[in-house]
Amino acid sequence: QVQLVESGGGLAQPGGSLRLSCAASGSVLRINVMGWYRQAPGKQRELVADITPAGSTNYADSVKGRFTISIDNAKKAVYLQMNSLNPEDTAVYYCHADEVKVPLSRYLDVWGQGTLVTVSS
Repeated sequence: QVQLVESGGGLAQPGGSLRLSCAASGSVLRINVMGWYRQAPGKQRELVADITPAGSTNYADSVKGRFTISIDNAKKAVYLQMNSLNPEDTAVYYCHADEVKVPLSRYLDVWGQGTLVTVSS
């Protein structure tokens, strides 16, 4: 069984920063693309940023220049540094892996449980 375990959410003031972490647990051999999605109340889940094992990144326009995604392949972990936060960033943030390879098998479309980020004064 493979799980993605997130941490780092919480309350931040406008203009503040938070750092999210996500690590895969289980007998993971390799993860393809990892990323962060978010879902605000009453809205659809949207991609925030993703990253390949080689370090190629992709960002939503709304977070470009403010958020930075990074990966640690050895630790099977992905991070999201969020700076210059504003109330529109308030959402549940979900870690995602499109393909997780384990011995003799693989898991597709794996999601973390979500971590709440609230930006408010």
